[in-house]
Amino acid sequence: MQLIIYKGIKLNQEYNLDNRDKFTDKAILYAKYRPSYPQEFIDYLYDKTGMNKDSIVADIGAGTGILTKLLSGKVKKIYAVEPNQDMLMECKKYLKGTKNISCIDASAENTTLPDSLVDFVTVAQAFHWFDKEKAKSEFRRILKTGGKAIIIWNNKPIENDFLKENSVILKKYCTEFKGFTGGVDTKQSLLSDFFKNSFYDYKIFENNKKLNLEEFIGGILSASYSLSEGNLNYDLYISELTGVFNKYSINGILKMKLKTHCYIGEL
Repeated sequence: MQLIIYKGIKLNQEYNLDNRDKFTDKAILYAKYRPSYPQEFIDYLYDKTGMNKDSIVADIGAGTGILTKLLSGKVKKIYAVEPNQDMLMECKKYLKGTKNISCIDASAENTTLPDSLVDFVTVAQAFHWFDKEKAKSEFRRILKTGGKAIIIWNNKPIENDFLKENSVILKKYCTEFKGFTGGVDTKQSLLSDFFKNSFYDYKIFENNKKLNLEEFIGGILSASYSLSEGNLNYDLYISELTGVFNKYSINGILKMKLKTHCYIGEL
């Protein structure tokens, strides 16, 4: 493996950071290597939830704008709300020229958006970083009457041998690794009292990916918990990740099982 593709990207060491800073200096990797969302899921949002060409959406914790861009052609207006400066910069680059999107430097707990502005709040890969009660109050404030929150995660099912071995490596080297996005059970417990009367629609969509070695390593390095290039164990870390990739890939391609979990309801 040629590590030169990662040189020059200065990643943070493992510090106890404020949540909004956990992806500082990882935005380039995040934009390049994080998975998108399946078309079936986007069609579901548009066809089954009431989202339409007149909808106004606040995409909270928008990151580099992956979901924002996918929804931009479907709705009237999207506000991409992101508190991390590096992520927001990449988001603006990615969404440049998309006229119905405004990028907002703000947090889930204080979006700075006007009252009763949006029909939908979307949160992709970010809800677990929020202060849940403060975010719920803020979402209620900016949602119109009858508006809905849509919480989304791409999640790796842990039942296969590859992900088990990958998880062992991450636990060995990454002190903040708690599991791949926390696991589905964690998501359900996070949301049990978030939606109105604990009622929400729950859907799962297949989102499997085929990754080469660069994409596999890049995706892991984009994670908040991942070791940085300056870490003393970095080379060993990359070596072991490369080993597990080589063990389970076929002709240089790894088939990664991935599911998109979607929770939709009023607050």
